[in-house]
Order: sequence, then C-alpha cells, then structure tokens
Amino acid sequence: MTRGQGSGSPGCLPHSFCIQWWNMPPTFSDSEPTGVTETPAAPVEAAPIPGATELAPVRPARAGTGIGVWMRDLMISLAISAFIIIFLYQPVKVEGVSMMPLLEDQERIFVNKFVYRLEPISRGDIVVFRYPRDPSKSYIKRVIGVAGDRIRIDGGQVYVNGEALDEDYVPPAYADSRSYPETVVPPDCYLVLGDHRSMSNDSRDFGPVNQSYIYGKAVFGYWPMDKLGRVR
Repeated sequence: MTRGQGSGSPGCLPHSFCIQWWNMPPTFSDSEPTGVTETPAAPVEAAPIPGATELAPVRPARAGTGIGVWMRDLMISLAISAFIIIFLYQPVKVEGVSMMPLLEDQERIFVNKFVYRLEPISRGDIVVFRYPRDPSKSYIKRVIGVAGDRIRIDGGQVYVNGEALDEDYVPPAYADSRSYPETVVPPDCYLVLGDHRSMSNDSRDFGPVNQSYIYGKAVFGYWPMDKLGRVR
C-alpha cells in the first residue's frame, strides 16, 4: 500500500521537526492409569529374530521440559526482536509539523538503519539525522541535494544544477517565498529541506548535513492506521 504525500528525542527547536525515538507450557503427567493389579504370569522368552531391532518404551515428557522449551523460544524471539530494532528497523514517533503533509505530528513510523550500508543516499530520500548543532536531537527531512550539486532557492523555487525542481510533495499552502544563495554541496554532505517550507528549520538555517550524522531512512508508517504504508 502506498502512502500519500521506517528512540524519542529530548525536544525540538521552534519550527523544527524531531522524532522520538503466553502460552502456558504444555502440561505433561507422569501418573499411570489407576486399575486392578494382577500378578503376571512368568514371561515366555521368544527366540530372537536375526536382524530385528528392539524398541525402548517412550516415557512421557516431564513438565519441566515443556517450560524449558517455552523459555528457549521466548529468548530466541526476544533476541531476534532486539537485533531487528538495534540493527535494522527502529520505530519512532514524529514530533513537529515541518514534514507535513507527508508526515504529521505524533505519527509513528519505522526507520531503516541498515539501508545506507547497501545503497547511497539519494535525492528525495526522507532521512533521519542528528541535528548538527545539538547531536542529542534527531531531525527528519527530505534530501534535496547530494555532494557536488549546485543548489539555490529563488522566491521559494528550488533549483538543482540550474534546473527548477518539480516538488509535488510541497502543496501551495505549505510553500514559502524564502530564497537561498547558490551553494555547492560539499563532499560527503547533503542539503535537506522540510516539506512544510514555511515551518521548517533545515539546511537553509544550519547548512548541509554531513553523512556521519545521518543514521536512517524513513520507510514505513504504521500509526495512525489511515497513514499505513510506505513513506516517500
């Protein structure tokens, strides 16, 4: 399902956009059925059959064994969940309005923390990064320019390498007329902007963001349910 246009942070600047980051065990019984006890007749030993294999009687499992299996499965599940959250996907809560209308205040999304080990950061990606002026805070913005790009903004219109950028994710009600002088994005850096241009604290204020500050890509929204789907 495609959306329309992926650990909580301590707080945000005005107009900034941050993110915050039983089954009961099976019961077994050792008891045997109650009944009349008879003295058995002496057993008659049968002649051994060459090549035959003898089978030992199967004893019922004890309750302790069931609990052990249940605990083992629980620990494996917790370990897998921890691995996914720590190394792959992290659920976060959006705080702020600078990425509206794509992302709303208090929306929950998943951030993929592994994807940029496999592919480069690209224009249009929604990235999560540590705020360069206060790394204890996390921001989420859209990548507009990559290293080597010439970026300028003239009366709200963004130009990338001399060509006007078509930004259908910025409705007229969210645009502004702010300008920004032409800048060449430095190596290993990215120029980022919020979709709600009139309410965003972004690269127009703190400059391009070094790649070392970027730690994930917003990939999927899961709450509220009407926003369920890919983030793009």
